[in-house]
Amino acid sequence: MQETFFIKTYGCQMNNYDSEKVNDLLLFNGFSKAEDIEKTDIAILNTCHIRERASEKLYSDLGRLSVFKKNKKKIGKNFSIVVMGCVAQAEGDEILKRNKSVDYVVGPQNIQIIPKLLKKKNFKKTHIDFLSEEKFQSLTSSNENKVSRLITIQEGCDKFCSFCVVPYTRGAEFSRPVEDIFAEVNNAEKNGCLEVTLLGQNVSSYQSSAFGEKKIRLGKLCSIISRIRNLKRIRYVTSHPNDIDDELINEHKFNEKMMPFLHLPIQSGSDKILQRMNRKHTRKEYIQLIKRIKNNVPDMAFSSDFIVGYPGESDYDFQETLELIKEVKFASSYSFCYSARPGTPAATQDEIIPDEIKKNRLKHLQKILLKQQDEFNKSFLDKKVEILVTAKGKIENQYVGRTPHLQPVHIMSSSDLVGKILNIKIERLTSFSFHGKIL
Repeated sequence: MQETFFIKTYGCQMNNYDSEKVNDLLLFNGFSKAEDIEKTDIAILNTCHIRERASEKLYSDLGRLSVFKKNKKKIGKNFSIVVMGCVAQAEGDEILKRNKSVDYVVGPQNIQIIPKLLKKKNFKKTHIDFLSEEKFQSLTSSNENKVSRLITIQEGCDKFCSFCVVPYTRGAEFSRPVEDIFAEVNNAEKNGCLEVTLLGQNVSSYQSSAFGEKKIRLGKLCSIISRIRNLKRIRYVTSHPNDIDDELINEHKFNEKMMPFLHLPIQSGSDKILQRMNRKHTRKEYIQLIKRIKNNVPDMAFSSDFIVGYPGESDYDFQETLELIKEVKFASSYSFCYSARPGTPAATQDEIIPDEIKKNRLKHLQKILLKQQDEFNKSFLDKKVEILVTAKGKIENQYVGRTPHLQPVHIMSSSDLVGKILNIKIERLTSFSFHGKIL
């Protein structure tokens, strides 16, 4: 009888991609997929280390699963627990010390060995080497029929922002070969994929070589994969402002498959805080980049990340961030109170901001960001928008699609619309999603 597995994913899109690949590897190696974590033989937790609560959630889940494992053992059944992802990389053997029920701890660059670990069950328990190239060479192609797919093209980061654990959990920057990316996208397209999102911790730093050219960056890569005939939409995330070059901007300007939505984190609008964060750009340079992109791609919309209450952030620094937000006008954003991540330079900085001040600042900032998002979305009411339908909705005959600017749209139809590109008239806005009718 085949062993079954269930993967629970915490955190970012990179983790979602890794979970998809582990899923494909396990299916390829004779395991079968379960629909419930408590109705499986193998529980795999793919963890995130960016936010403190995600790490806490892991240990809470492990506590519950360890009890479940003991109960299954009493009735003569096996239950394996694998912790993978960035918490696995950062904390390694500490996870095994905190919870004896964990069978294996596997870092993001070692996921290719999970089937072997589970089959032979006699390997060492911790696997946290940085093996980016080996990882991607070992991954199988997925034949799953999905309209929109995540494709990792780059991992790791060399920027070393003071608050960020990525260089320590994902390692140095590694760019996949162009040929491998093209093959994966081409395979996805053959299985019904119409949209890809290219992933990287610092995706705009992508740099590889292929087809006789010594240096192929993100703009050229997007041009190459856009030649795949039935691929209709190309997105990418997450970018660093220092790596957005003219070639990439021009690709947006002239390639209709490039979607006009760019996630471009700045974190703070204060030069003092940007310097303390080691962001390697200024407030002025960020604003100039936004203007340069808008001059070439007028319908481009932007989202960003903001950290509130970074060590040393004064009222004036916070006001600088608010002023930048008002000037740029973001379509959507993610914002958080600063929380120290162990092992990062910021964790040792002085001038800690009290929690009450951080929470008040975050509330103020989010009020402005939500107002901007609402205004941006309202500008589409009663207009015609093209959407790609990606999934069924929560109610009968409801379908969900995405606009070029990534906004969700709900439509009703008695016909199966998944995989269709449709023109929709936007009729109303509820919370952060549109409702429309097919034209």
